[in-house]
Amino acid sequence: MKFIGQLLAHHFQRYPRMELVDVYKLLHQAAMGPGHAIDDPRSARDKLEAEVAQLGEGPDDPIADPISPDGKLARIHLRPYLAAGHSASILVDAFVQTEHSHPAAPERLEKFCACLGDLAAAGGIPFPRDEVERYVQAIAGQAYPVMHHSGAYRTAYHPAYRVVALDLLPALHRI
Repeated sequence: MKFIGQLLAHHFQRYPRMELVDVYKLLHQAAMGPGHAIDDPRSARDKLEAEVAQLGEGPDDPIADPISPDGKLARIHLRPYLAAGHSASILVDAFVQTEHSHPAAPERLEKFCACLGDLAAAGGIPFPRDEVERYVQAIAGQAYPVMHHSGAYRTAYHPAYRVVALDLLPALHRI
């Protein structure tokens, strides 16, 4: 799948310490959206406020990092988003609304993951094909669970973002 290859090439260029779990997390978010992260709107707001209060230094991320094939779903990186003067309150509202506007698509996640073995064999991701296929088989056997970033990824990049439908953040269209 051409989109997956391009998405992963772009991310490996910026985040070369990505592990298979980080690849999977990105694909999970692209197919399933943020629904798993939203217990209730108040909890989502509290978690964002707590994260913002503890934001430290991080990589030079773009504000919006599109992750879905149609370009409508993106990781909104908190540091540049807030540094540009955008509202955390508007972001959390958009984050919560994204669950409804972009419903989870498990069949899409399965297709995304199914192409990883071929991508590894072609050198599109820096993992051996057999390792990738074992990993995909294991997560498929667990019904494609939600995963956290690897420790190496968290240590190297200090990820701080929300997965949001870009059309819910009209202020970003004026950048």
